[in-house]
Amino acid sequence: MINLEAPKKAGALINQAYQAAAEVFRPISRKYDRAEHTYPSELDMFAALLDGLNSSGEGGAGAAGVRRSKDENEKGNRNGANLNVVLGTIEMCWGDVGLLLSMPRQGLGNAAIGSVATDEQLERFSGMWAAMAITEPSFGSDSAAVSTTARLDGDHYVLNGEKIFVTSGERADAVVVWATLDKSKGRAAIKSFVVEKGTPGFEVVRVEHKLGIRASDTAVLRFENCRVPKENLLGTPEIDTAKGFAGVMQTFDNTRPLVAAMAIGVARAALEETRRILTEAGVEIDYDRPANSQHAAAAEFLRLEADYESAYLLTLESAWMADNRKPNSLQASMAKAKAGRSVVEIALKCVELTGAYGEESLLEKWARDAKILDIFEGTQQIQQLIVARRILGKTSAELK
Repeated sequence: MINLEAPKKAGALINQAYQAAAEVFRPISRKYDRAEHTYPSELDMFAALLDGLNSSGEGGAGAAGVRRSKDENEKGNRNGANLNVVLGTIEMCWGDVGLLLSMPRQGLGNAAIGSVATDEQLERFSGMWAAMAITEPSFGSDSAAVSTTARLDGDHYVLNGEKIFVTSGERADAVVVWATLDKSKGRAAIKSFVVEKGTPGFEVVRVEHKLGIRASDTAVLRFENCRVPKENLLGTPEIDTAKGFAGVMQTFDNTRPLVAAMAIGVARAALEETRRILTEAGVEIDYDRPANSQHAAAAEFLRLEADYESAYLLTLESAWMADNRKPNSLQASMAKAKAGRSVVEIALKCVELTGAYGEESLLEKWARDAKILDIFEGTQQIQQLIVARRILGKTSAELK
């Protein structure tokens, strides 16, 4: 049986992450929401702390990656590292999700490197801050529609294409770029490449203005005859049409629970603030009475809290499965779909329940931050499609 309570050994990590969120993130949250595109220098110390936690194997609130054992007979968990990352992420995003996304060396590209890189690559790229570049102007949710090309030329791959909506695209040291080796071979030819800043032909075109997570930078990138060492291709260069592009997609089994954890952190923050405001207004929330016999605001709050709890448990389950070497693609998508949808509804309903108080607190900011958590790393609709395929046993070609 899966025990979905936070393990006792994670208590110190949870407390450290909470203290960082309460003492550092919350006080500067509004500052960097207003000062968009300004790097939060206060984060450097915490990024160094997370580096230590991740390298120790204990996991922090950043992107550790899901590394599957090469020995199929090996059993047991990986010291709960993925669960620790999820629990830390929840606490940090209770403070501010945009600031967490701004932390050096904790980008989604780092999760990709941690998940699919070889041991040599893992060591070589250690300490690097890596963003993730997938989406292009011609497509959004369909990752298989990548049109950026990578052509082998001697000891280098030559990349050509444009990427949009790249989180930390301007600030990161490198970008993990999805590109196709051969368009005629479909998804199987899609590989990921680590492209370091300063590489000729790699240009940051612009940084976007956004509705939420304004402390984090979101960039448009262009690659024009960009020469990347062939050793920077993550995983194997062979095109296996039978396997498809499962290698690069494995990254999502790690990052989707992380995004779900971000959503849970924001949702919890909104619920706690709403409870405080309702209590001060004289609205009692009684867990011993039926919801329909209480104040309408209390009844709505109880419904939102139940939605939060279900998303929380799904997210812990997906992380637990990764730690115990169980395929978690279905559970990762279920957690991402549930948490992404729930945080948007919870944040907006909390603003509705509190009225004008929502602007005086951080509630209105959390409502703006929430929407991206239902979009990036696969939209709500994409997650539901993946869940349907897994449950029905259908391939992507059979169920579109």
